[in-house]
Amino acid sequence: MEYKLKINEETVDLDIETDNEDSFTAAMGEQTTPVSYQRISDHQIHLTVNGRGTMAFVADTPDGKTVMINGRTWLVQDADAQPQQGRRRGGLKNGPTTVTPPMPAVVTRILVNEGDAVTKGQGVIVVSAMKMETTLNAPYDGRVTRINVAEGDKVAPKQILVDIEAAEAAETDETAQ
Repeated sequence: MEYKLKINEETVDLDIETDNEDSFTAAMGEQTTPVSYQRISDHQIHLTVNGRGTMAFVADTPDGKTVMINGRTWLVQDADAQPQQGRRRGGLKNGPTTVTPPMPAVVTRILVNEGDAVTKGQGVIVVSAMKMETTLNAPYDGRVTRINVAEGDKVAPKQILVDIEAAEAAETDETAQ
């Protein structure tokens, strides 16, 4: 099967040929890579790529799938679906409104306080899973309205860690007063 994926900001063509129930061959351009996998849980997969094993963590987000391997995180989206998603991005109503972990983890640091103004992409919380730290970022400009965890808390995918009110909504509320 052929896929066109947007990984972070880069679009790539990927051709997947299924070998059997738990393995496939992935081709990107001239590079072909054998991959086998074993699902550990809904969000955790053990991959063997070119004979080397590693753990991958996958979580669904409103914008696509977040994939974490060896401490690095990527947002993976279906590039063919991007034009449809682009039409709805006029506002934040359909976008993410909270910060959630991509996998089961432990909160190691909280980088913001309630009431702080944040900008899109600013680190707000750091989580650790399997001795790898990941900084979770603000999905848009706004103000932190609530921090729902403390350092040392165990957290799970889809658990809301930090609530952020969008800057547009905050400005509208202030204008109304």
